[in-house]
Amino acid sequence: MNTKIKVKVSNLVKNFGDNKVLKGINMEVHDNEVVVVIGPSGSGKSTFLRNLNRLEAPTSGSIVIDDMDIADPKTDINKVRENIGMVFQHFNLFSNLSVSENVMLAPVELKKKTKEEATKQAHDLLNMVGLESKFNATVQSLSGGQQQRVAIARALAMNPNVMLFDEPTSALDPEMVGDVLAVMKQLAKQGMTMIVVTHEMGFAKEVADRVVFVDDGNIQEQGTPDEMFNHPQNPHLQDFLDKVLNV
Repeated sequence: MNTKIKVKVSNLVKNFGDNKVLKGINMEVHDNEVVVVIGPSGSGKSTFLRNLNRLEAPTSGSIVIDDMDIADPKTDINKVRENIGMVFQHFNLFSNLSVSENVMLAPVELKKKTKEEATKQAHDLLNMVGLESKFNATVQSLSGGQQQRVAIARALAMNPNVMLFDEPTSALDPEMVGDVLAVMKQLAKQGMTMIVVTHEMGFAKEVADRVVFVDDGNIQEQGTPDEMFNHPQNPHLQDFLDKVLNV
């Protein structure tokens, strides 16, 4: 594996009032690595991900992405965010814009691309996620799975160095999940550095370089998919896998 560290999280703590959600997380993610974060609801997974692009401000600790500490208030977070793609549970598309306008908006607004360049890129990205035919469609005309694939294309339009996925399939009907996961698998094959919070254990087994189990605001265990799924050591992880794999 490439040894360049892309993301380094040190002693990350996040409190909401008296509620201690993250209790000192330490984690490194290497270039081109796919890290899948699993754990029960309320364990702090999504909060962890939202701290990685400062949608939530850390209470303490540091988060260094490409050598910039985004937990430092002096860091220009908007500059850093240009290199971090984020795909949410609920798509967060602009419903008043067409599919292609959603994909083109950020590169054009931030003067990363001309309108012409952004248009060509939107065609390429929508083709990659299997939605080239929806170029001029309205967002409302799309299924949930299609909207999520547009959201992935939109995140990729900024040519991010890291992609964060926060339960990208949890709001989808089961028959749409496969299409979204297929796009994510393709990205992983292309070498995109990805941190994925998901309850899709099949995806974790197949695509992850490393699986991280978070419970009670801490990383309880991490390892390869084989280690985590076939030889779990932590009793909480064993219990969690019994529940999710034997549904």
